[in-house]
Amino acid sequence: MRIKLLFVFLSISSICKAQYSFSGYTNPEEWDRAVYLSIVEDYRKMSGVYSEQIIAKTTADSSGFFEFKGNMLDTENRIYRIHVDKCSDIQQGVNHFNGHCSDSEALLFIAKNTDTLKLPFSFGNQVFCRVESNNPKANAFVKIDSLKNDMRFAYGEFRSEANRKLNNKKWFKTLQYFGEALDEPLAELYIYTYLSDRSSDLHSYYVEDLKQNQYYDNLKARLETTYPNAPYTKQYTNELEADRYMLAASNGETASNWNVILYSFLGLSIILNLFLLYHFWKRNQSKIDDLKAKLSKQEQVVLEHLLMDKTNKDIAESLFLSVSTVKTHTNNIYKKLNVQSRNDAKSLFTK
Repeated sequence: MRIKLLFVFLSISSICKAQYSFSGYTNPEEWDRAVYLSIVEDYRKMSGVYSEQIIAKTTADSSGFFEFKGNMLDTENRIYRIHVDKCSDIQQGVNHFNGHCSDSEALLFIAKNTDTLKLPFSFGNQVFCRVESNNPKANAFVKIDSLKNDMRFAYGEFRSEANRKLNNKKWFKTLQYFGEALDEPLAELYIYTYLSDRSSDLHSYYVEDLKQNQYYDNLKARLETTYPNAPYTKQYTNELEADRYMLAASNGETASNWNVILYSFLGLSIILNLFLLYHFWKRNQSKIDDLKAKLSKQEQVVLEHLLMDKTNKDIAESLFLSVSTVKTHTNNIYKKLNVQSRNDAKSLFTK
C-alpha cells in the first residue's frame, strides 16, 4: 500500500513539475522593463510585433532579469517569441501597426510546455543572442539568422547586378538545404517564408523551383507527420495549393481547364435544348392526335385537305363527294374542334 501511495505521489509530483520556464536578461539601461511572450501561429507573422499574439507579460527586475513560467503552453513544439521594446502600453497600437516596430528586440524560438529556456547576456551585454535550452530545437531560428547574416555579407561584398544574381541562386539552395538538415519542419517554415516572400529578390527562384522540385511536397509530408494538428500545417498546405494554382494559371493550364468546363457546359446545354424540343414536339403531337380522335375517319380525311387550303370544290373532286357533303363534314369538324373558320382550325394543327 505504501509503495502504491509513493508511486501516486511521484506521478503527481512529475505532473506538477511539467511546466515551462523561459528566463533571461535584458539591458535595463537600453530597454523598458516590460517583457512580452507571444505564440506565433501564423508563420507569415514571425517577424514583427503583433499584439494579438501576446500571451504573457512580465517585468524585469533592476538587474534586467525576467522569467515566464507556468503550464499553459502546448505539449508539442510551437513557435514562440520574446520581445522587448521602448513603447508604452498606450503607444503599442500605433507603433506596432502592421507588426512594424523600429524600437524593439526579439527572439524567435521553438518550445513546448515542459521546456526550460535561458537567454543570458552575450558579448557587450547584447540581449537575445544566446539560447540555452533542454529542447535541442530551441535555437534553430538563431542558427538560421546567423546564416542569413553571412548571406547579407556576401551580397555586400560586391554591389553589382551580376553578383546579386549569382548570390540569389547560391543562397536559395543553401538556405533550403540548411533548413532540411536541421530536421525540424518549423525551422524549414522559417526559411520557406523568407524564400517565398513576394517582395524578396528570391521569389522568382522560388517560383521556378516550385515547378520541378519535390522538396515542397516532402516538407508538407514532414509537417503532416510531425505536426498534424498544428495551424502551420494547414496554412502551408493552403499556400502551396494557391501558389501552384497561380503557377498553372500563368502557364495557361487553368485556361485550358476552363475551356474543357465551358465546352462541357455547352454540350450539356445543347443536349438539354434538344430534349426540351423533343418533349415539346411529343406534347404537341399528342394534342393533335387527341383533336383528330374527335373526328370520324371521313372527317379526318376532309380535315387534311382543309389544312392544305383546298376549296370545297377541290376537296369534293378529290374524294368523289358532292360539295354539300364536304360542307356538312366541314361544319361537323368546326363544331367538334370548337372553331369558327378554316384559319382557326389550321392554328390548332400548325403550332
